[in-house]
Amino acid sequence: MKKWNLLALLLCLSVILAACGSNSEEEQATSGGEAEKDAFTIGVIPVQTEGQMDTAMKKLQTLLSEKLGREVSIEVYPDYNGVVEAMNYDKIDMAYLGPLTYVIAEANSNAKAIITQLIDGVPYYHSYIITHKDSPLTSIEDLVANAGETDFAFGDINSTSGSLIPSIELQEQGVYTSENDNKFASVRFTGSHDATALAIQNKQVDAGAIDSAIYDQLVESGKIDGDQFKTIWKSEELFQYPWAVLESTDEETIKTLQETFLAIKDPEILDAFGASGFTEATNADYESIKQAAIKQGIIKE
Repeated sequence: MKKWNLLALLLCLSVILAACGSNSEEEQATSGGEAEKDAFTIGVIPVQTEGQMDTAMKKLQTLLSEKLGREVSIEVYPDYNGVVEAMNYDKIDMAYLGPLTYVIAEANSNAKAIITQLIDGVPYYHSYIITHKDSPLTSIEDLVANAGETDFAFGDINSTSGSLIPSIELQEQGVYTSENDNKFASVRFTGSHDATALAIQNKQVDAGAIDSAIYDQLVESGKIDGDQFKTIWKSEELFQYPWAVLESTDEETIKTLQETFLAIKDPEILDAFGASGFTEATNADYESIKQAAIKQGIIKE
């Protein structure tokens, strides 16, 4: 009888220990999940090709990790829309966006602009339409008059200066409605500003739209030959690309992020964005872009 009591006791103990082990594993899994969730994640649009931004992003990631006191992960996305979707579904905590992609994110997920870059000390840039120096086109009027003989390039379809603003200008000039409805010999979307510049330099297209600050940075870095280009159109001032956080981000984190960006002097980080520094930004700074997006039916009022 005592033998059976002992066996029963041992069986009970084994069940209890197994349960404890299972709970421990569950706690570790939960703890690991929380640790992973605690990482601060940032999505960045491809203002230049990903390889050219890689070193700068690693430096920025290390700096922000140190200042925030937590792991920071920065990913350069292959296209603009990927960053917007990541923010919409709370897959990232912060995003570096073009003004157009920002107002889309703000409309869809209440994103909040907190920082933008300075270019030569000011937070503005322009959309350019550029051609090769050998092109007979010298003005927007020439471009419109010769649209039927012109191969035209936009950047990313969700780019402000590479698509939205120049497309509105060309629409008003009566030569462009969409990629499939226009008067050009051909229209293409290259996916990035540097790809557009290289396509023009190599005479693969006749004209294209580009961010003025990135164009200048590409010339200064020697990635393109500035002597091979002409600027035939320049938009009004556009407020620079914002860094935006989720609406739920606490004020202490926002303050730390702003202070960290304002103090950045590393030329490699700055050059990745064609920037001379950073300054604070708010949602109100992008109202003109928001109205342009509403006009084109990209977002609703």
